[in-house]
Amino acid sequence: MTKMASTIPEGYASWLADLKTRIADARQRAALSVNQEQIRLYWQIGRDIMERQSNQGWGSKVIDRLASDLKDSFPDIKGFSSSNLKYMRYFAERCPNGLIGQQPADQLPWFHIVALITKLDDPEQREWYAQQTVQHGWSRTTLNLHIKNRLHLRQANAVTNFAARLPDAQSDLARETLKDPYLFDFLGLGDEAHERDIEEALIRHITRFLLELGAGFAFVGRQFKLDVGGDEFFIDLLFYHIRLKCYVVVELKATAFKPEHAGQLNFYLSAVDAQIKAPDDKPTIGLLLCKEKNRLVAEYALSGIDRPIGVANYELVRALPEPLDTSLPSIEEIEAELQRDLESSGD
Repeated sequence: MTKMASTIPEGYASWLADLKTRIADARQRAALSVNQEQIRLYWQIGRDIMERQSNQGWGSKVIDRLASDLKDSFPDIKGFSSSNLKYMRYFAERCPNGLIGQQPADQLPWFHIVALITKLDDPEQREWYAQQTVQHGWSRTTLNLHIKNRLHLRQANAVTNFAARLPDAQSDLARETLKDPYLFDFLGLGDEAHERDIEEALIRHITRFLLELGAGFAFVGRQFKLDVGGDEFFIDLLFYHIRLKCYVVVELKATAFKPEHAGQLNFYLSAVDAQIKAPDDKPTIGLLLCKEKNRLVAEYALSGIDRPIGVANYELVRALPEPLDTSLPSIEEIEAELQRDLESSGD
């Protein structure tokens, strides 16, 4: 081993690392290129079907005939089932320029696009979710969950004092990071649950909790102990936010918001900044999660606080309406069809 290591020329390690990066980048570009070609082809097929049905009076049964003919001509290529061809037509109808708003649709995988065009009627909402998906690299499961939970109505909706307590760039990002309300219906708790019950359930479901908090949150600890002048204090939940580069203190209240809650959280933020925060960390942010709040009371309370704090509601039982699905076959049904085609071709 020593002899082999001694024969490695100077600069080899850095060159190897650079090669690995370039190879990974090339593979990613190749995969993106394949996806772009597929999405463009699907859009073109959908446009052709739509135009022929509209201009030449072709009926809906032509899709079944086309699916059969394409399967006979290209038995090794999956994705030309009747159901998927209907999605292609729907894609061309809802995205006439191959765009989702201003976003090129071919930035996204096919079934992400299907989710956007079938679960959202509003073009602006589709564009917003497309932008967020590209920016954060959401999986299809995550995209579907955020659509179901109406994230566009909740993001940046919390009451905060960030504009007065943080620099502009960090204030905008911090405000976008918080939402209102937070949905904890995955905990299986009723509205009468106590703070400790909610806290324990959130830790048991930490993956879903982090997904609901949003991208960038890293869990640090629960009932995090602070020693201030010999007295002990315990933070409900402590996180670190990677993009904001700061600690985030989360306090749970199973009651309506009260101004004194902000004072308590302000004290915790001061202690974390003094005892835990590194010199290159940004100021610690507080998030107060309450059962309900009076927005004006919360705004008045935060105006007198010198640390950055946000106040938001949480819901243990879903109150937000869920989006309506179309009558088109579900994504799961399409994937089942593709799997059956794959299995039959292997017989």
